Amino acid sequence: MMKLSRRTTTAAALAVLALGGTVAATAPASAATAATATYNGACGTGYKVIDSTPVGNVGKVFLTWNESTGKNCAVTIRNAPGAKIYMAVELNIITDHESTPVHDTGQYTSYAGPVYMPARGYCAEWYGAIGTATGGDSGHCG
Repeated sequence: MMKLSRRTTTAAALAVLALGGTVAATAPASAATAATATYNGACGTGYKVIDSTPVGNVGKVFLTWNESTGKNCAVTIRNAPGAKIYMAVELNIITDHESTPVHDTGQYTSYAGPVYMPARGYCAEWYGAIGTATGGDSGHCG
């Protein structure tokens, strides 16, 4: 009687584990974690991501740097492409005199930009918008 009880208990435990494994394996990935924007290479060859800032919970604005050209580049990227929506990216270099930021705005499906500015020896400010969500930061002096 004891052997039968152990076998039944073991079989029941294995069935629960198997069922649990099946349920976990078939759960949609979006239920576990939301997609997040990743840099898409829009700035071109030689640009490396040096920072990123969330744009609400719908995307990120990425700041990149190209050592050989001495330029920064910024691009705002949605978490997931979709219908056209207002998007913007702005890049400004902080100098000892007033500078004019560069920007790109419009109705886009996946990203705004890229925008570029010479930045060797200066600090950068970057900003992004997707719909009504915004985000930005400053720093990275070089």
